[in-house]
Amino acid sequence: MSLIVLFLILLSISLSWATSFSYPTPQTFIQCMSTQFGPYTKFVGTIYTSNSSLYLHLLQSSQQNPRWLNFSTPKPLLIITPFQESKIQATILCSKKYNLQIRVRSGGHDYEGLSYLCKTPFILVDLFNLRSVEINLEDETAWVQTGATLGELYYSIAKRSGIHGFPAGLCPSVGVGGHFSGGSFCTLLRKYGLAADNVLDAYLIDANGKIMDRETMGEDLFWAIRGGGGASFGVILSWKIKLVRVPPTVTTFNIKKTLEQGATKLVSKWQYISDKLHEDLFIRVIIQNVGNGTQKTVQASFNSLFLGGVDRLMPLMNESFPELGLQAENCTEMNWIQSILFLNGFQTSDPLEVLLDRKTIYKDFLKAKSDFVKEPISDIGLEGIWKRFLKEERVFMIMDPYGGQMKEISESDIPFPHRKGNLYNIQYLIWWEVNGIKASNKHVHWIRMLSKYMRPYVSKFPRAAYLNYRDLDLGTNKESNVSYLEARVWGLKYFKGNFKRFAQVKSKVDPKNLFRNKKSIPFLESGAD
Repeated sequence: MSLIVLFLILLSISLSWATSFSYPTPQTFIQCMSTQFGPYTKFVGTIYTSNSSLYLHLLQSSQQNPRWLNFSTPKPLLIITPFQESKIQATILCSKKYNLQIRVRSGGHDYEGLSYLCKTPFILVDLFNLRSVEINLEDETAWVQTGATLGELYYSIAKRSGIHGFPAGLCPSVGVGGHFSGGSFCTLLRKYGLAADNVLDAYLIDANGKIMDRETMGEDLFWAIRGGGGASFGVILSWKIKLVRVPPTVTTFNIKKTLEQGATKLVSKWQYISDKLHEDLFIRVIIQNVGNGTQKTVQASFNSLFLGGVDRLMPLMNESFPELGLQAENCTEMNWIQSILFLNGFQTSDPLEVLLDRKTIYKDFLKAKSDFVKEPISDIGLEGIWKRFLKEERVFMIMDPYGGQMKEISESDIPFPHRKGNLYNIQYLIWWEVNGIKASNKHVHWIRMLSKYMRPYVSKFPRAAYLNYRDLDLGTNKESNVSYLEARVWGLKYFKGNFKRFAQVKSKVDPKNLFRNKKSIPFLESGAD
């Protein structure tokens, strides 16, 4: 009899808890928002329920990895596409009231879909309407709203100046919100560092709905959002960035070599010299398999941007990398914005408006991983990579060189710690065209096995990874109880010694843990090291 009584008591407690934490209907949430910042009529056209005709279009249009597009994927309670900050403030306050999670999306390129996925009912805030770019050439700065894409930023800069650029990524459809807050690097990093190194100010809405700039948020929080992922701390509205000077003429080349043409020896030599080249010269290597059947092989593309003309480039290449056999006729002079087109596979004569397309060029199912390399990989090690590449179809390995300014900036200046001592970064990518559990498992297994093979050749203690190449295999948080000690498993790989400072900032600015996901920064628990 006592067991029955105990069961009834526990059931009563369970039902009471479930009732007290019941999730609202869409209409209840909308009513809450209207009480915060005005009547519902002001929200028409910016709030979409599952009954709205545009709901599925809005949900799917920015999901750049269709691997997460399926009927079993949990859908948001509401999609909110704000034009004003007040709508975001209302969303935050009402999400707190009903214990709902928030997902914030600017471009939708998150490899693991964390910007639009959640297991429990959630609110999706898509910031694509907040994408203005204001260029100020007098002080060489710009204010960029977080929903803008890199293409929109680069287009705006090029329309105002032929001698300014910005050191961020290449893909024009990437949203600046997540990109900047994760660090962001590409072809200008050896000259100017990361995008996050060149952020001067930001506007952010915190867990209390308060709008803050650098001065009011304080240096600790401003430090945290420049490379640590802004989604752990609030909703970033806009960034003030420092534009960088680029010469009127830059030079590009793309030399392709297969294994039969000596690719292994060339990649081996590149490892020894790429981080020591003049900081105006960036040469990355893109490894992929080409051909099919008996003609299948591995190809290395030496893909370069040089901040200057051919006449300066050729002596540098002849002195440092004569083995590549670069000739002046392999090079093309252009301006900086044309180099963005060229490196994205466009024609340099294409209109700049192609950069304004928010849809990604490649939209297939994918899985990605990353590594940092501190010592050159041996020829035997490289040959083991090639052997594995020949067993798959659409696989890539992108090797981005460091050195230059990257070794001059302290690991603790911003959260991104992967600086001095790294020769280059690796991004591994596998794409496939047909979705399904069997196909996904096959391709994901391949990249996991490649990652396992690479273990002896990459950084150790910790084996480092890059936040913007999100990888849930490294570890995840629990959905409700985020533990610092458990999160250290993946946190040290992304942030090394900066991870503890993150947790301290999180404890101060978001003590209720409103902004959380599988990779969000945890609190620093009492006694945690």
